[in-house]
Amino acid sequence: MTRLHRIIVLLLGAAAAVAATAAAPARADGTRCGDHDDLRTAVERMTRVHGLTGAAVRVDDPRCGTWTHASGVADRRTGRPMSAGLRGRIASITKTFTAVTVLALAAEGRVALDAPVDRYLPGLLDRDGRDGRKITVRSLLRHTSGLPDHMDTFDSTDDFRFRHFEPEELVERALTLPAPAPGWHYSTTNYVVAGLIVEKATGHTVEDEVGKRIIRPLRLRDTYWPGDETRMRGPHPRGYVREEDGSRTDYTEMNTSAAWAGGALVSSPRDVGAFFGALLGGRLLPPAMLAEMKRTVPADPDRVWEDAAYGLGLIGTPLRCGGTWWGHAGDIDGFTSVSGAAPSGRRVAVAFNENPSTKEAFDGELDLVQTALCEERA
Repeated sequence: MTRLHRIIVLLLGAAAAVAATAAAPARADGTRCGDHDDLRTAVERMTRVHGLTGAAVRVDDPRCGTWTHASGVADRRTGRPMSAGLRGRIASITKTFTAVTVLALAAEGRVALDAPVDRYLPGLLDRDGRDGRKITVRSLLRHTSGLPDHMDTFDSTDDFRFRHFEPEELVERALTLPAPAPGWHYSTTNYVVAGLIVEKATGHTVEDEVGKRIIRPLRLRDTYWPGDETRMRGPHPRGYVREEDGSRTDYTEMNTSAAWAGGALVSSPRDVGAFFGALLGGRLLPPAMLAEMKRTVPADPDRVWEDAAYGLGLIGTPLRCGGTWWGHAGDIDGFTSVSGAAPSGRRVAVAFNENPSTKEAFDGELDLVQTALCEERA
């Protein structure tokens, strides 16, 4: 073959590849999987328009496979690029792991959802008119217990960033606060109490129970409880908070015992997506318990987002393409994540290493999720 002939063959091959991408030809089963142009644009917008340090997305589809994209940098000092394969702090997505564990115990008859907290932890909540006999396990998981959030007792992240807290200490801090208005009130304290119930019912730590029931069976190799470790293990981005003057503060190192069963886990987009896929696919709970998770009450849009409804550690949100996506979000200084799945089985996991600090950026985050789950798929 002459050199000219080889060049022509290569050019023809490249042209064919471009045409194949543009046409998004059908797979053998007739599925058209698309090229993710809209989703790629949505990810790039988070860094180029909203100015976040880094953004990454992973989409897993039962018919179209896995697609990832990242924009921006994982480390502002070195310029290391952001990646969808990195670990990060998933904050309140931890609540869904804890809720699944409580519901698994309920399926085994070891915890009753409508039993009072006092049955398992007598006297823990009895202070200033609060009564553990009137607060149920279900109300903890649904955030309708009326318990304040102990995180509101901290003036800043520096108050807890390098300190160890025992769960009971966190509950004590919450009980010093006035009761919130009746109805739904998001409170990490609810999940601290839920974690203590897991420990009382099993005789094991909540970390061990989540590991035994979720992390190890699903082979979530990037997911772990950090305990008092302030540094994350394995490949991870640096996490940043944008200050009022536009500068960024690095909050990567942190002791997350202040969040414990309500927000301490480290994970990755791969693992979080696999978790929600397994949960919503019926692999972690019996159908009756998964149905309980999806029994929702309206949530405060200022604490979650517009049109969100809260179940038992699970958030339901209408999809613009029809149906409901189920998942959760997490936010702690330096790291924001959101993950969930659509009725089609397609799931998405999004990770940022800088918290969205404007409404426009937060709306962009939700648009990214909607785009990922609603991209055309014939």
